[in-house]
Amino acid sequence: MNTSIQYQKSGKTAPGRKFRLKRFTLIEVVVVIVILALLAGLATPLYFRHVKKAKIGTAKAQIGLFEQAIFDFRVDLDRLPDSSVGLRALIENSNGEEKWKGPYIKKLPKDPWGHDYVYVCPGQHGDFDIISYGADGQPGGTGDAADIGSWE
Repeated sequence: MNTSIQYQKSGKTAPGRKFRLKRFTLIEVVVVIVILALLAGLATPLYFRHVKKAKIGTAKAQIGLFEQAIFDFRVDLDRLPDSSVGLRALIENSNGEEKWKGPYIKKLPKDPWGHDYVYVCPGQHGDFDIISYGADGQPGGTGDAADIGSWE
C-alpha cells in the first residue's frame, strides 16, 4: 500500500512537508465586513419605513376600536362621553349612571408612540374626534409626526 495514502487517511502530513493551517487572510475578513455593512445600510431604512407604516396602521385600528366603544356607550346612555371625562368613560362609571353597561373596552391603550389619545367632544370633524398626535406628541406635523384622527 502507498504510504502517502496512509498519511492522508490518518490526517498526518507526508514526511518532509510542514503542516499548514487554513486561515482567512485579513483582506478576506475586511471584504466580508464591508459587504455586511453595505447590506445593513440598504436593509435598515427599508425596515424602519415598514415600522413607521405599521405604527400608523396600529393607531388607525385603535381609533376605530375607540369609535365602536363610543357608539356602544351612546346606545346605552343616549349621549356621548364628556370631554372632561374623555375616554375613561369607556372603562369606568365615574358618575354612577344606572344605564352604563360597560366597560366598553378593557383598558385605554397608549398610541404606538407612547402618548395618550386625545378625545374632543364636540369635535371639529364630527360629533367627536379621537386624535393621536403621532411620534412627536404635538399637534400638526408631517410623516410619522402627523396627526391621525377618527375623521380619516
